Amino acid sequence: MKTLRLLTTLALGSGLALGAYWFSNEGRWSVHAEVTPAAAPADRTPLYYRDPSGAPFWSAGPKKDDRGRDYLPVYDDDKAAQAEPKPQAASSRKILYYRNPMGLPDTSPVPKKDPMGMNYIPVYEGDDADDGTVKLSPGKIQRSGVKAEPVARRSVQVLVKAPGTIQLDERRVSVIAMRAESFVQKIADVTTGSRVKAGQPLMEIYSSAVASAAADYLATITSKTVGGVEIYGRGSRQRLINLDVPERVIAEMERTRVAPVTIHWSAPRDGIVLERNAIEGMRANPGDVLFRIADTSLVWALVDVAERDLGNIAVGQSVAVRARSFPGRSFTGKIALIYPQVNRETRTVRVRIELANLDAMLLPDMYVDADVDTADSALVLAIQDSAVLDTGTRQAVLVDKGDGRFEPREVKLGRRGGGFIEVRDGLAEGEAVVTSANFLIDAESNLKAALKGFAEAAPQASDAGHATGEHK
Repeated sequence: MKTLRLLTTLALGSGLALGAYWFSNEGRWSVHAEVTPAAAPADRTPLYYRDPSGAPFWSAGPKKDDRGRDYLPVYDDDKAAQAEPKPQAASSRKILYYRNPMGLPDTSPVPKKDPMGMNYIPVYEGDDADDGTVKLSPGKIQRSGVKAEPVARRSVQVLVKAPGTIQLDERRVSVIAMRAESFVQKIADVTTGSRVKAGQPLMEIYSSAVASAAADYLATITSKTVGGVEIYGRGSRQRLINLDVPERVIAEMERTRVAPVTIHWSAPRDGIVLERNAIEGMRANPGDVLFRIADTSLVWALVDVAERDLGNIAVGQSVAVRARSFPGRSFTGKIALIYPQVNRETRTVRVRIELANLDAMLLPDMYVDADVDTADSALVLAIQDSAVLDTGTRQAVLVDKGDGRFEPREVKLGRRGGGFIEVRDGLAEGEAVVTSANFLIDAESNLKAALKGFAEAAPQASDAGHATGEHK
């Protein structure tokens, strides 16, 4: 009874009505009290009605929940109204509206909760400036990780990458072919892939045409007849030169005054034997290639540069070439030629790079990757590439104006490389641009613009509805 008397007293003191009844539970009697709201005074108008169970549901007029209970009225001076979240702002700032905390296009003129129980966020007068700037609170800036960096003059390094292969220098390849019908008498111990030196013997050749020219030349230089002998001797020597007899053999004939039966043919240059077609005892017709020798101390790297990068490369630029067979090692060369043709299928341009290959590590047809350094010594205004908001048709940056204000600004960009982008128009040296979390600021700006337009459209729609009703 004391418990019942206490509940009654509390209910009457709080303006609520108390209903009590008894029931039996396994033979034991106990008391149950239900508190219902007292009748509202006639001179007080509720602001709104809230769910009696405390769920985040409200109503502008009287309503019952799914269990048949009346929604509770909330008055201007009621404790329930005082329990609603109050804006944490100075009294001098006017609240324009409340926006959905999840970013949905939903606003409310009064404090409100969403279906998840989250408070709507107040939007104050002055938060949306008319000059196009976006203003964020210091807390939001810190949580978002916003960083800004001043615009400065830098050397923009555009690194062009291109794949390619190693090829022999066409100017350093020699062939040994006979200019008259000959027979291969003997071949030195030289095979395909052997490295030879200039002047090293390769084979012995017998040729009747060479033997005849040698005999005529010796006859003229040993004759004691005066008058026209010198001129005739000059012609005989030229016949030997035309038959491609090595100069060393001709000099030996002049010294010994003996015409050799066979001629020792030697290597014309240092290099590697790429091809050996000579066989002992074979007959070699004029023009038959017996040996092919290539000097590999200087090779070419033929790389395919994308058509879009063609404007960044030029003859004489330094290139770092890395062979896939030797990871970690780089070979340095220069662009010697840009071929005047675009491959219509791959949309690439072939570029020739000359590389020193003294240790003969670069082999023909070896795959390589080239990095063309197109850095310009001239300093230009540049910003980090992360600072650019690129929509495809326009590029913009966010300029930090201080005090949490950020101004979107359209810019004209130039070369890109090394993590920086050249700015040709739109920014001045020393201005701070946002380099981190700029997409979050851009999203906040778009959200505020959408909410502002939604809030402005709502009163107009309401006024139009009233006007239509009055007309009717």
